[in-house]
Amino acid sequence: MAFAPYTMAGAQPIATNSDTQKHPLGTIVRARDPVFGDGEFIYLKGIGSTVVGSMVIYKHDTGVTALSPDTAKSGAPVAVAMSACVANEFGWYQIGGAAVIKKTAVKVDPAVALRVFQSATTGRVMQTSATSKQILGATFSTAVTVTSTTSTAVVTLNRPHVQGNIT
Repeated sequence: MAFAPYTMAGAQPIATNSDTQKHPLGTIVRARDPVFGDGEFIYLKGIGSTVVGSMVIYKHDTGVTALSPDTAKSGAPVAVAMSACVANEFGWYQIGGAAVIKKTAVKVDPAVALRVFQSATTGRVMQTSATSKQILGATFSTAVTVTSTTSTAVVTLNRPHVQGNIT
């Protein structure tokens, strides 16, 4: 992916992490990729074990991330790492548009269901239904088989978050 920001002169490249903070945490930009089209990204602080495509939860007020845990009903906003942005580094995380995201070893078939769920594997998603772990504002866009050598899937994001409490 080669997302390039639209209107931010001197911006840290979308797919690059840095040990120096170059923008205020929580900054949101739009960028375009020749294959995936337009996307929206938020600038956050990294966490250990992050790889490109990891799903993280984050706190908008502090910009601190954590790999998406196997926790139901958190209501936390989620984003997709655009670089291997580890602890004490800063980078962009996708919150809108078509994102390539890490998945578990389960089949993804958008013809059956589009819903995205947190998996028991931190930082990954799955299509298998899991009570109170749906990622709202996210839908699968491509089919991927279990036997595929690809451990990623394309997911369309619209400022996603984990399902919260239902009253």
